[in-house]
Amino acid sequence: MPLQTQKLGQALGESLTLHSTLCRREAGAFQKAIQTGQEVVVACTQEQKLFSELATQTEGATSPIKFVNIREMGGWSRDAQNASPKLAALLAAAHLPEPDPVPAVPFKSEGRLLIIGPIDQAEKAAALVSDVLQVVIFAQGAGEAGGAQARQYPVIAGQLKKLTGWLGAFDVSWTENNPINLDLCTRCNACVEACPENAIGLDYQIDMNACNSSRACVKVCQAAGAIDFNRVPAEATEKFDLILDLRTLGTAGPSFLQHAPPQGYFKWNGQDLATLLKLRDMVGEFEKPKFFAYKQKLCAHSRNETVGCNACVDICSAEAISSDKSRQQIKVNPNLCVGCGACTTVCPTGALTYAYPKAQEQGLKIKTLLSTYHAAGGKDATLLLHSQDAGQACIEALGRSAQLKLAQGVPANVIPMSLWHTASLGLEVWLTAIAYGAKQVLVLNTNEEAPQYVEGLEAQMAVAQSLLAGLGYTGTHFQLIKAKSAMDLDASLQANLQAQKQAAAQSQYPTPAVFAKYSVAPEKRSTLELALDHLSEHAPSALSDANRAIALPKASPLGSLKVNVDKCTLCLSCVSACPSSALLDNPELPQLRFIEKNCVQCGLCATTCPEDAIELVPRFLRTPERKQAQVLNQSQPYGCVKCGKPFGTLKAIEAMLGKLAGHSMFQGAALERLKMCGDCRVIDIYSNADEAKIANIPPKA
Repeated sequence: MPLQTQKLGQALGESLTLHSTLCRREAGAFQKAIQTGQEVVVACTQEQKLFSELATQTEGATSPIKFVNIREMGGWSRDAQNASPKLAALLAAAHLPEPDPVPAVPFKSEGRLLIIGPIDQAEKAAALVSDVLQVVIFAQGAGEAGGAQARQYPVIAGQLKKLTGWLGAFDVSWTENNPINLDLCTRCNACVEACPENAIGLDYQIDMNACNSSRACVKVCQAAGAIDFNRVPAEATEKFDLILDLRTLGTAGPSFLQHAPPQGYFKWNGQDLATLLKLRDMVGEFEKPKFFAYKQKLCAHSRNETVGCNACVDICSAEAISSDKSRQQIKVNPNLCVGCGACTTVCPTGALTYAYPKAQEQGLKIKTLLSTYHAAGGKDATLLLHSQDAGQACIEALGRSAQLKLAQGVPANVIPMSLWHTASLGLEVWLTAIAYGAKQVLVLNTNEEAPQYVEGLEAQMAVAQSLLAGLGYTGTHFQLIKAKSAMDLDASLQANLQAQKQAAAQSQYPTPAVFAKYSVAPEKRSTLELALDHLSEHAPSALSDANRAIALPKASPLGSLKVNVDKCTLCLSCVSACPSSALLDNPELPQLRFIEKNCVQCGLCATTCPEDAIELVPRFLRTPERKQAQVLNQSQPYGCVKCGKPFGTLKAIEAMLGKLAGHSMFQGAALERLKMCGDCRVIDIYSNADEAKIANIPPKA
């Protein structure tokens, strides 16, 4: 790598010494450094295992050690000589503290494994794992050859009814609906040979559709007594720690079909031994971070059992989120959650937030990367967000290809940033990156993402792009890069680089004149408002009537409401349904007021409105009125016809009178009472009752 240690040192504010053979002949320098007690960053990940082992063997080693890959990320590329600002940024970010710990979700597995599938394949898999796992086979057909003659594993069969749970807590239910009792069966094959219809397979189950009740099998099985056609089907349940599913896609019966199945559930094609190796390690006690935090008070999912926002339920690829309308909230199962963070990205209110790492920790990393890059003289910064697994592997493969002169490599202005999952960051953080001085935010999709994640990210990018375009930040600032291989990624990055150069020649891709100093807040909406305020204040386009309100796509968490005043009766049911205090009443006057800044476009007001008078208007209003209460509708108060006290709106009472005037229950005095307040209505009812009693008293003799 053409490392310029002097430039890197100036950017980092320290003196640097280059070690070109640190992992071998110069290992003593590493040992000396880790004895100082100060934090040590190793700018290479190739020999991470070696350095970690060396640290445990070094007497007096007390320094915390971190590793960062600057080689494939930029040192191995065609323009590596220009990559010093990026390398400085990566090294600066490596010094940041580890994320704060969060509560853990525990799992415990004792190794009870259920293998579901054809009995011959199941026994083949069982032979490879039964030395460490307790295997039970659920036979789903005999397969090509049937099972072994010697019965080595417990076998159950029947109609699979239920398959739910997760690592250490799978619940399996089935119906034992076959005449052959597998516990009594000795696999002598006499019934298979005797059956004239060939209705019995080598899984020792009878195909009742083929059987014509000859009962030849019963006669030859008298000694074992394993066949009983009069046996009543019984329901059976059992718990397992692990599931190995050998069934092909489309097989009847319950299965885990979601993109992210629960931990402890494995599909096996009979070839990939890596799956069985993972399975063998799944015995003991495990834990994972609780990746999310949920604030029910902010949730816009439902009010009064009416569903508004359903974004998190729809996007979850693990089916870990479900609706609980009766409690006006959603439920998240932490055991099923895989930590992708897609729910937090599409949540418009911030009721669901990503907890590990927290938003403010991710924001600090982005600020450190971009501020160091700019301080080191870097220009046209592009932030490349990628997953720490497939995304990281793709970038590293690209770096190796560039070193071998087979590819261009990661451009000098592209700063890779690893995430647990690319769906965990969204609109407010992307906009913050632009406010910090990034020209572009790229998100790498390596086909590991669920289809709904891609749709969700593209929808969020459309909103972000519309916002910036409306403010005058021309050019494509957000892009989802789809790459199956390192060569695909190389082609996409080079094409994007050329597009940037052409756009720059046309004075596109402006960034804020002043880079933002604010920090990402724990609350999503707070961060979004900070980004919008900064980007609006320094927008290339001055405020005018033409760009006063920027139209946004439907997925927008920002917007206004359009109220049909001819339909609206000011019943104010929308006010009670609004989860974000965007809709307000007025205790002094019959008014419906609205604060656009608070609106999250959840739609609860529209679905709650009995008159269908409300329409969502996705947009961003640039004027100060966005943060002020505006009157959407108002009406004259309706006074009681007896005492004059206001008890409703003129439009609401007139609408009610119009609807009930023809009803048989509301004629004469009853209709007149609808014009009275509650107190006067009660008095009128009892007064008329007393007069009726007096009128019916017979005269004295």
